[in-house]
Amino acid sequence: MLAKRIIPCLDMTDGRVVKGVQFVNLIDAGDPPELAVLYEEEGADEIVFLDITASYERRDILIDVVQRTSDQLFIPFTVGGGIRTVKNIQGILKAGADKISLNTAAVESPEIIQKSAQVFGSQCIVSAIDAKRVYIDLNDPPENRILIETPEGLCWWEVYIYGGRKPTGIDAIQWAKEVEELGAGEILLTSMDYDGTKDGYDLSLTKEVVQRTNIPIIASGGAGTMQQIVDVFKITDVSAALAASIFHFREIAIVDLKMELKKNNIPVRI
Repeated sequence: MLAKRIIPCLDMTDGRVVKGVQFVNLIDAGDPPELAVLYEEEGADEIVFLDITASYERRDILIDVVQRTSDQLFIPFTVGGGIRTVKNIQGILKAGADKISLNTAAVESPEIIQKSAQVFGSQCIVSAIDAKRVYIDLNDPPENRILIETPEGLCWWEVYIYGGRKPTGIDAIQWAKEVEELGAGEILLTSMDYDGTKDGYDLSLTKEVVQRTNIPIIASGGAGTMQQIVDVFKITDVSAALAASIFHFREIAIVDLKMELKKNNIPVRI
């Protein structure tokens, strides 16, 4: 069985790592290269670096920060934010990233997934999906949506872009299947409802996407305790768990988390 991965996420704006709740109320969490190196030393399997305001501000990602971070890392490094073209992707990979993450550009121009996968290989194309619950009226159910009964009620999940600012009307589960068909090698699945809440991952969403796709899924949004991370691996069979604030603010050490996962018979790299 493949080892499960633990991935710290560095959400960045203005060259600094930040963290908020449900994509708002951001507070400073540190310097990207310093945190990335620290997490590698503590046993992180990969690092995800997202420039969360680049698409909204319609600017390119800060290549110099990518370069400074990648120069000091020896584990896989994924970069996303403000990527709009194959040329953008080439520049980020040249700056040292191992993978790139596409969200807004992929929704607006799905062919970029196909083109970039053909040029660089599916293994380095990650489709980031920011999804938010939409509860439905049983008397007026929407058409062409995958409806899931959750403990909180019947709902579907809508894809958001531009750093969680713009709803698209796209069904997140259907979109996950489509990006796989287009050539994405992995999906970074973030629950906007749970992001930063520390209430645990959206297990209903994550389980559905894992069961309906055949590429690795990274669970994101809501990690607050070791048990919640144990649960996401046991209940949904994701390939990786991503977290931010619990690592940034030193609430959980990666080495301790991995020991807890191992005690629960979840294969990890120690």
